[in-house]
Amino acid sequence: MEYCYGSHTVFKIQYHFVLVTKYRYQVLKGEVGLQVRELIRQTCQAFEIEILKGVVQPSYLRVFLS
Repeated sequence: MEYCYGSHTVFKIQYHFVLVTKYRYQVLKGEVGLQVRELIRQTCQAFEIEILKGVVQPSYLRVFLS
C-alpha cells in the first residue's frame, strides 16, 4: 500500500466513478470513445491522479482512481 502524506495527515483515497449516458445511448464508440479516454488521461495527469483501472464502453465509462 502506498500512502500519501500531507503536513499533518496520512491518507490513501481511491474513487470509483461510473458515468452512464442518458437513456444508455451508445454514443461512446469510435472516435468519441477515443477522445473521451484521452481527455480523462490528460486531466488525471494534470492533477497528478493515478488511474488504477478504466473502461470506456459504448454506453458507460468506468474509472478507478487513486
